[in-house]
Amino acid sequence: MTIRAAARPRRLRRRPTAAAAATMLAAAVLVLAGCSTGSDAVAQGGSFQFVSPGGQTEIFYDPPSARGTIGDISGPSLMEDDATISLDDYAGKVVVLNVWGQWCGPCRAEVPALESVYEATRDQGVQFLGIDVRDYNKDKAQHFFRTNEVSYPSIYDPPMRTLGALGNFPANVVPSTLILDRGHRVAAVFLKALTAEELQPVVERIAAEQPAAP
Repeated sequence: MTIRAAARPRRLRRRPTAAAAATMLAAAVLVLAGCSTGSDAVAQGGSFQFVSPGGQTEIFYDPPSARGTIGDISGPSLMEDDATISLDDYAGKVVVLNVWGQWCGPCRAEVPALESVYEATRDQGVQFLGIDVRDYNKDKAQHFFRTNEVSYPSIYDPPMRTLGALGNFPANVVPSTLILDRGHRVAAVFLKALTAEELQPVVERIAAEQPAAP
């Protein structure tokens, strides 16, 4: 498993006390997480569980044996009335799960990048799936997707029930993105808004992995 830090707190002129250091770390997480904050994730195979490895915002799980599986991801479609979307619909595909809300500025800013990477990688067996949280005005969320010509589906999950399948995933970290390999094990987690340049190489690398032997 590889953990990469996206940013480091500034140095203070005086050596901080232990209490001050803890406060600095909490503040760094507040800045890095986008609209709000939460814990990072660590998996050791088996079921995926989240812990806090020090406020990191980019986490990669290698080798694949270190990756944990998640629970059932399913819920009502944002764009199609009376339709249900499930992770099981995309068996054998790399799935990029994006937790977002149209109320969230960083979420809105990263949507063009997500759509760009989806269009560039879908022929490699990659599926993007949004999870729209805390968007109690469905019309606004739908209008946002149509206006930005988003072609991948999204689960409509205002009360964040769908996120319960991710165990103790920090649901107040929005936006966040999880990349699942073809066995739907968590291969990477980003707890921040993304650019296409950051996301596409990771998606392509995971899509190019050889499937695990039966």
